[in-house]
Amino acid sequence: PAPPAFDTAPGSAFHDGAMAVYRTSQTLTEDQVQVARFWSDDPMLSPTPPGHWVSILCQIATRDRMPAERMAAALAVLGVAVADAFIGCWQEKFTHNLIRPVTYIKRHIDPKWEPLLITPPFPEYPSGHSVQSGAAEVALTALFGADFAFDDATHEDDGLAVRSFASFAEAAEEAAVSRLYGGIHFPFGNAGGLVQGRC
Repeated sequence: PAPPAFDTAPGSAFHDGAMAVYRTSQTLTEDQVQVARFWSDDPMLSPTPPGHWVSILCQIATRDRMPAERMAAALAVLGVAVADAFIGCWQEKFTHNLIRPVTYIKRHIDPKWEPLLITPPFPEYPSGHSVQSGAAEVALTALFGADFAFDDATHEDDGLAVRSFASFAEAAEEAAVSRLYGGIHFPFGNAGGLVQGRC
C-alpha cells in the first residue's frame, strides 16, 4: 500500500502519523526503550537487521541441535527471503521518497524534538526493519511452525537482556514497532513494511 499523502494539516493522516511518533517519544517506558535499542541493529555496530534474523536462526539451531543439512537449507530460505525483501523495500523507498519523522516534526510540530535513535540517511517508507522482519517471519514460520517459541540473545554481549518470543510473528511485530519507539519511522511505515515483507 502507498503511504498517506503528505500533509501538514492537523487531523490529516500524515500529521496524525507524525503526532503518534512525537507523543510516543514523550511517554516511552523503560521496556520500550530497550525494545528500540534491541532491534536497532546499526551497521558497523551489530549484526545489522538481516543479520539479527540469521542470529536468531543460529541460536535455534544450536538450541535444537539442528542437523547441518537442515541448517543449510534454513539459512538459504531465510537469506533469499530477506534479500528479496530488501530489494523490494528499497525500490519502494525511492519510489515514494518520503520524509522522515525527525524532519517533519522539527519543521511542523516541535523544532527542538530529537528521536531516541539516529535517523538513517535514506527515505522513510516503508520501514526496512519491518519489511525484512515480515519476510523473515514468513520464511521461518514455514520452516518451524506458527507457534514456535524461542529466546533471542543476539545483543547479550552488548548488555541488552535476552528477549523471549512465542512466535516469529511476535518478534516481527516487535521489530516493526521498535522503529516507532526509536522515533525514526511513522506507524504507517512500519505497518506498510510488514505487509510488504510478508507478501
